[in-house]
Amino acid sequence: MYERILVPTDGSDVAEVAIDHAVDLAEKYDAEIHALYVVDVDAVSFGLGAEQVDRIRQGHFGEMDELEERANDATGAVAEAAAEHGISAVEEVRVGRPHAVIADYAEDEDVDLVVMGSHGRAGVSRAILGSVTERVLRSTHRPVLVVDYERED
Repeated sequence: MYERILVPTDGSDVAEVAIDHAVDLAEKYDAEIHALYVVDVDAVSFGLGAEQVDRIRQGHFGEMDELEERANDATGAVAEAAAEHGISAVEEVRVGRPHAVIADYAEDEDVDLVVMGSHGRAGVSRAILGSVTERVLRSTHRPVLVVDYERED
């Protein structure tokens, strides 16, 4: 039923819960996992100049080591969880508007299922940007499993 499962990740606790679900499904269906981190240029452009944003759009992080490290850590966590269960994983970092990049990736890679958290960001940035998950649901015709996360007190 599922051959390719996409896990968009931002490295948050919510994404970690989605990873667990994706790995479980991949193991059951002998599927490949695709880990996708999207650098949201709209969000990072507030603190950067136009030249730096253009370089990021081209995939050149340059002095943005922290951003590149965050992306690699997030996709690496997915690949590591997959490897622990003998599941093949593909890691990808892309630049753009997260919901559009996720929907396009799912289409381009013929993904059978997208597994993502109900929300990753919190606070003001989430309110300004809106829910990526909600936008993905409206932007793709691929099945999407939305994993909710309850913070333990």
